[in-house]
Formats: sequence, structure tokens, C-alpha cells
Amino acid sequence: MDEILRGINVAPSILSADFSRLGDEVEAVLNAGARVIHVDVMDGHFVPNITIGPPVVKSLQSLVHGAGALLDVHLMIERPEDYISRFAEAGADVIVVHQEACRHLHRVLDQIRDAGALAGVSLNPATPVETLAEARHFCDLVLIMSVNPGFGGQRFIPTSTAKIARARDYLPEDVIIEVDGGVTEFNAGSLVEAGARWLVAGSSVFGGRDVEERFAAVAQAAAAGV
Repeated sequence: MDEILRGINVAPSILSADFSRLGDEVEAVLNAGARVIHVDVMDGHFVPNITIGPPVVKSLQSLVHGAGALLDVHLMIERPEDYISRFAEAGADVIVVHQEACRHLHRVLDQIRDAGALAGVSLNPATPVETLAEARHFCDLVLIMSVNPGFGGQRFIPTSTAKIARARDYLPEDVIIEVDGGVTEFNAGSLVEAGARWLVAGSSVFGGRDVEERFAAVAQAAAAGV
């Protein structure tokens, strides 16, 4: 796990995968070298969409962990504290909650770690990095949303690159910066240069045929930014 945490990782988001072939699609990106699989969980309240829950995470656990990879679960939901134990039991290695959804963020981060997962905080595009003045010392990962959460296939918000750079200067060195939204082979390198280490890629990987080649293109672009 340490090697994955220290490295640059493209994390394919299954939100954009073909759910009729979900196992095959996840296996394809794992075979192509993916070591983080991103799972977007939406409740139709915090964001205007409904996606999946713990059973899907559990169904992928043996496949992902068998490949030596991690399940990165992003909770875009209200009251995430009510579901942390369920996702951890289902196999989540990283659980990310939104600062905007947590009244007691420190308590929720402790809850995630107590459940055996790494604790992450996500920030919506309009939420400044500086709002993590206290929480930055109690999390393992910060996810910068580079689109407004709720749907895949959105365009990257250009100011997100500067926000990532600001976050890298502001956060402790060992905190991973993840970016989610509009990541492609054309901006992956600049995002890594700005300080991101995990890049969530949805439609740019799963949005067509040749999933392995599409993943490789984004991963090569990200590696060029080191």
C-alpha cells in the first residue's frame, strides 16, 4: 500500500464504466496498471444524482484487492457518518467525505480511521483550501473537485490547477492531493506538476472502446508531469 500512496496514480472512476460489464471493465484497467479504483457514491440529496452503495463496493473487493489495488470511495452524500462502517466493511481502503456535508468533520475523520480506512476530505469548487486550517492535520488525503459534483463527463474548471498548487503549499507534505473532474491526457501532466498525486479519470478512460489504451494515455501524461 505504501508504494501506491507515495506514487502518481490515475484512478479510473467506475461512474463512467459500462455497468453491464463492470467486472470486465475494472479488470481491464487493473491489467493496464491501475492501482486505485475510484467509486463515486451519490445520494440524490447532496448532489443531484443517485448512484451506488456498499454492495457494489463489496462485489469489486476481491477483484481489486486481488490485483494489489485500492478501493477509493468518494461519498457525495448527506450524513456520511451513517455509512462509513458499511463501506469499510464492504472493502473500502480510502473513504472520502465532503467538508460541506460534515458538521463535525474531525469526528468523522476519526470514525473513518477507526473503521480501518484512510480518511479523505473533498472540497467543492467554491470551497477554499484554507477552510481546512484545522482538519488538514487529521486527514490522509484531500480531494479537489475540479467540476461541480454530481455527474460524469463535465468540463474541467481551469482555476482548479491553481487551487491544487495552493493546496500543495498549504497541506502537510504527507497528505495526498487527489483531483476529480475533467481529467484527461491533455491536462494530467499539469495537474501533477501543480501537486496532485491521484487523478480521478472517468469518461476519459471508460468513455469508449480500448479502455486499456485510454488508461495508458492518461497515465503516461500524468507520469510526464513528475
